Amino acid sequence: MHKHRGFTLIELFVVLAIVAVLATLAAPSFTRLIKSNSIRSNVNSFMADLRFARSESIRRGGGVVMCRSNLPEATNPTCSGGATDIIGWESGWIIFHDLNNNGQKADAEPLLRVQGPTTSVNTIVESGAATVFRFAATGRLNLAGSTSIQFGSSPQFDNTLQRVVCVNLSGRARIAGDGTFSCSSDQ
Repeated sequence: MHKHRGFTLIELFVVLAIVAVLATLAAPSFTRLIKSNSIRSNVNSFMADLRFARSESIRRGGGVVMCRSNLPEATNPTCSGGATDIIGWESGWIIFHDLNNNGQKADAEPLLRVQGPTTSVNTIVESGAATVFRFAATGRLNLAGSTSIQFGSSPQFDNTLQRVVCVNLSGRARIAGDGTFSCSSDQ
């Protein structure tokens, strides 16, 4: 007697039904994981560039600026308008050595780093005047007070996926927590 190997059509449909149910249950978890990773990646890039600007300021004796830019990848990028500008940090940022100490990028000033627009995070919102970080030779910031920057906003990211980055006057940044946290409690 010759035995046939393989699956029956009913067995194949049962397996496909089980796979479909498992995929339906797993899809929301994957979406959340992807959103969480995109926020984490953008926060890490921002904090790494902020630390780079601070260390370069100490190394160069001051005058290093990190500012948001509407066109950071342009031939000669500039800092964006200011606190009233509707485009925020999600449009990208530049880091440069501010030789004339005016907080704006001139043609002759060396560009140290460029971060292009973020495509996975819809908003990066600052509180206060955190459109420009100007570092002194000691690594301290030339700001009136501490500031916070929130990565992500509703409805794309719920509060537990959002991240709040706190930057104090010493120029150091830390992650305060998710979108429900505030920097004012312990700075």
